[in-house]
Amino acid sequence: MSTWPTLVLMLFYLVSSSCHLIIYTYIHSFFMLFLFYSYPAIAMHADQNKREMLDWPKREKIINGIARGLSYLHEDSRLKVIHRDLKASNILLDEDMNPKISDFGTARIFYREQTEANTEKVIGTYGYMAPEYALEGWFSVKSDVYSFGILMLEILSGRKNIGFNQPELRRDQTLTLISYAWRLWNDGKELEFLDRILVNACPIGVALRWIHIGLLCVQENPKHRPTMSSVILMLGSATTLPRPLAPPFSSSNYYDTNDDQSSTTEEEDDMEFQPSSSKSNKNLKSRFIG
Repeated sequence: MSTWPTLVLMLFYLVSSSCHLIIYTYIHSFFMLFLFYSYPAIAMHADQNKREMLDWPKREKIINGIARGLSYLHEDSRLKVIHRDLKASNILLDEDMNPKISDFGTARIFYREQTEANTEKVIGTYGYMAPEYALEGWFSVKSDVYSFGILMLEILSGRKNIGFNQPELRRDQTLTLISYAWRLWNDGKELEFLDRILVNACPIGVALRWIHIGLLCVQENPKHRPTMSSVILMLGSATTLPRPLAPPFSSSNYYDTNDDQSSTTEEEDDMEFQPSSSKSNKNLKSRFIG
């Protein structure tokens, strides 16, 4: 796993009673997070210079690289690996803007025949966790696909899913980045979702197709989401895409505000809490089949 080009290479680790230490290769560049987003507002103004650094060819390279890295973890490595916390700040960019997936602290290893697992201790980042994982603790390759879809839509739009704020839509308090993408896609206005910096500087047909692929990845039902190998094929071809089904519209539908939550730095909400018991695990597990 450690030699794959879009994964951060681990050089050494030490586990002792007094110290846990991991040494990775040095990446002399940026967290992807800071190239796209400014705080507290999502950068239509303050962060424009950073976003202009990432033209269409660079964003295309980043999305393809992340997809290949996840596909390797899920399907080609000796053991199947579920990352469980894929997000912008866990993507590092080297000096050539090649993406490196990092931070495997919450990752889980599956045996080849294993398709899903359940945990009572859900750990992840608000806005990137698949609803079946946040709500019931079920995770699989399809929960990573959901996180990839969120990340892909963020890259294409230049906006964060966390703290999404579209000034003309402030009255709609339930709107998220993915629901905004879904609304525009259904209205045939996908071009409005695309980062303004890209509109006159990218192949529009390809960009709109990639928004469509992002929506396929964030469908509410995990069995409807494509695998990462299928995503790679869709990104690199002009085949007809299936119509996506609705994504989960509002984060409030999937997070119990009574659960204990702890926020970390950099305005991202890394959460650790007990899955909700409002739905049956048995019913939700069947959604992974197929």
